[in-house]
Amino acid sequence: MTINVSRRGFLKATAAGTTALLVGVNAKGVLAAGSTASAATDLNPFVKIDADGTVTVIIKHFEMGQGTTTGLTTLVAEELDADWDAVAIDFAPANTERYKNLFFGAQGTGGSTSIANSFMQYREAGAAARDLLVRAAAQKWGVDASSISVENGMLTSGGNSAHFGEFVAIAATLEAIEKPTVKTPDQFKLIGSEKLHRKDNTGKTNGTAMFAMDVNLPGMIYAAIMRSPKFGGTVVSFDDSGAKDVGGFIAAQVLPNKAGVVAFGKNTWAAFQARDALSVEWDFSAAETRSTDAMIADHKAMLDAPQFDVNHEVPLASVAPILADAATTIDAEFDFPFLAHAPLEPENCTIEPTEKGVRVYDGCQFPTFTQPMVAAILELDPSQVEVKTLYAGGSFGRRANATSDYNTEAAMAFAVSGRKVPVKLVWSREDDIKGGYYRPMAAHRAKIGLDADGKIIGWDHRVAVKSIVKGTPMAGMVQNDVDPTSAEGVSESLYNVPNFGIGLSDFQTPVPINWWRSVGHSHTGFVMETLMDMVATQTGQDPIEMRLSMLDGGTANQARMIEAIKLVRDISGWKKGDKRGFASHLSFNTCVAVVADITVEETSVHVNKLFMSVECGVAINPDVIRAQMEGGAGFALSTILRNQITLTDGEVDQYNFPDYELLRNEEMPEIEVAIVPSNNAPTGVGEPGVPPTGPAVANAIFAQTGKRIMDLPMTKAGFDFV
Repeated sequence: MTINVSRRGFLKATAAGTTALLVGVNAKGVLAAGSTASAATDLNPFVKIDADGTVTVIIKHFEMGQGTTTGLTTLVAEELDADWDAVAIDFAPANTERYKNLFFGAQGTGGSTSIANSFMQYREAGAAARDLLVRAAAQKWGVDASSISVENGMLTSGGNSAHFGEFVAIAATLEAIEKPTVKTPDQFKLIGSEKLHRKDNTGKTNGTAMFAMDVNLPGMIYAAIMRSPKFGGTVVSFDDSGAKDVGGFIAAQVLPNKAGVVAFGKNTWAAFQARDALSVEWDFSAAETRSTDAMIADHKAMLDAPQFDVNHEVPLASVAPILADAATTIDAEFDFPFLAHAPLEPENCTIEPTEKGVRVYDGCQFPTFTQPMVAAILELDPSQVEVKTLYAGGSFGRRANATSDYNTEAAMAFAVSGRKVPVKLVWSREDDIKGGYYRPMAAHRAKIGLDADGKIIGWDHRVAVKSIVKGTPMAGMVQNDVDPTSAEGVSESLYNVPNFGIGLSDFQTPVPINWWRSVGHSHTGFVMETLMDMVATQTGQDPIEMRLSMLDGGTANQARMIEAIKLVRDISGWKKGDKRGFASHLSFNTCVAVVADITVEETSVHVNKLFMSVECGVAINPDVIRAQMEGGAGFALSTILRNQITLTDGEVDQYNFPDYELLRNEEMPEIEVAIVPSNNAPTGVGEPGVPPTGPAVANAIFAQTGKRIMDLPMTKAGFDFV
C-alpha cells in the first residue's frame, strides 16, 4: 500500500500528466488558482478539477460518520454547478495555516463547527472556480462570458458545449477573483436537496473506504500496550517471560514516559496475547485510588463552597438573601457518572518511516495537535511529520483529546521499536472502555426561589466537575479561572431568569477526561430542563407554555428557539395535561426541542417515539441533519438509560459492551424530525440532538409515575428499559 500524502506530494501528483486546475487559499490568505507544483507552491487547494472534468473537493474536516464529506462537497458543487455524481473527495494534508478551522485557529474537527466555519469559505472556492472556467471558456470560444451558462459540469454558449476539463489549462493561467459572488438561497439546486446521496455511502457499502484500522503496510509490526490499571500509575519493572511463549511475539519495551509497557507482535492477536502475558509492577503513589461513591461524595462536598463565580454580574453570594425571602423554593441535586465515548472503531494509529521523517496514518481529528506532539517525541521538526487522514469509525470527541494520547503512544512505540519498520498501535475494546478520556463525572445543586405568584425571583446553581481544558493546549478558553465547558448550558441558558447565580468548582482526579458528544451540555442540559419541568409542576403550568413565557424573543437565539418549540408542539400534537415529556436546549448555536412518548409498566420503560425539531440555519443536507438528530438521540438514550463508568479502588469496573451496553435495535424509538425553515448561516448538528433527549424522557417518566430522575443512569432509580 503506497499513499503519498505530503503537501508537496499532493501538488506533484496533481501536476503529473494532464493539467489540473487548483483553487484555494494562498499564503496571503486569499483565493488563488494554479495548475502545477511550481505555480502553486504557496497554494493549498479546496477544489481540484482534472482534465477529464472530475471535480475533487479537498476536505479540511475529517469524516467520522457525521457527514462532512457530503456537506463540504455540497457547498463547492452548488456554487460550481458541478455534476454531483462526478464530484470526488480527498482529505486535506496537515497544514494548520491553510486548512485551519476558522473558529478554532487550528486544523481540527469538533464542536459541531465543520459546516458553520466552512460555509462561505467552500462556497467562495466553488464560485471562484466557476468564474475561472467561464472566463476560460469565453476566451477559448471567443464569446462574451455573460453568454455562458453552467449546469451539471457542462459549459454552454450558443452552439458551443464542453465539460469543465476542457478549460482547466486556460483557467489555471487566469487570476482568481478574490471575492466571488455566491448564489442567493432562491438559486440553490443542491443545498437543501432531499435527493443527494452521501459521498461516503458507496465506499462504506462496498468496503473500499479506507479507515485507519484498514492500513496494512509492507513489513509492518503491531503494538499493544499494557497500561496502568489505576489512572496515574507508572511502571517500576516488568517480566516478559510469559510473552515469549506467544507465537508471533517480537519484543516488549517500557514506554519512555513509563505509563505502560508495549508488546510488539507479527499480527494484532500476537500483540494482544503477548501484552496480556506480561507481568508488570506498578507505582500507584500518584494514581487515583478512590471508588465511585467516594468520588461522588467529594464532588458534592465541593458544592458547599464553590471556587468560582461563573456569572460575574450576579455573584452567588448575592442570591442567598433573595432566596431567603422566597415564598417557595425548589431544591434539587443531581449527579452524573463518567461516560466512555465507545466509538465502534477503537483507537488505532500507524507510523512508518519516510526519507525525511515519518508518516502517520490516522482518523485524525486534530492534526494541529498530532503533528507537533508526534514530532516532539521523535525529536523531529513538525514539517517532518506527515499526517494521512483516513475515515474514522466514530469518535464523539474521543479522538480530539488535547494530548493526542494514542498518537503519542504510537510514536513512543515506534521510537522504542528501532524506527526501521512501520508500527501499528491498536487498542482493543477493553482498552477503550477502561482507558480513560471519559465524559467527566459531575454534580449539580440548585435552589430556585418563587414568589407568591409562582414567578422565579432567584436561582442558585452550583456545579462541580473536572475541567476539560485547564492544563491543556486549549487552556486559552479559560476566562476568569472558569472553564466555559464546565457550566455551558447553564451559563448560556436562553431563559429570562432573574438573579441567576452560578458557582463552579474544579474537581481533581488523575482520571483523564475529554470532550464527549455535546460536552458540558450533556449534563447541564439535563439539569436545566429537569429544573424547568419542576418549576412548571410546582406552578401548575403547561411545560411548553411556561418555557415560551420565559423566552421573549429579545435575542436572535431566543426567537429561533421559540420557532423550534412551536414546531415540535405542532408536529407532536402536544396538549396540556399530556403524560409526555418535553425539553429544549441551545447548544453549539443550534436550537433543538424534543417531545417524548413513553410507556411505563411498573418499573419497565419503553421509549415509543421522539418528536424533534431543529433550528440550525440553512439546511445544507436535510437527510444528514435528520440522521444526526436521530443518531444524537440514540446516543443519548444509550447513556442515560444504563451506561456509566464506575471505579473500585481506582480501577474501572466495566470492560466491554456486555457491561457498557449500547442501545439495542428494539429499544430505538421511532423518531420524527422537523427542520425549521431558515436562510440564516448554518449551525452545528452533530451534537445538539443529545442534550434535550435525556430530560425529555426523564420528564415523561415523571409525568407518568411522579418520580423525578436526578441521578444517571436511570437504572439507579429502579427502572429497566425494554
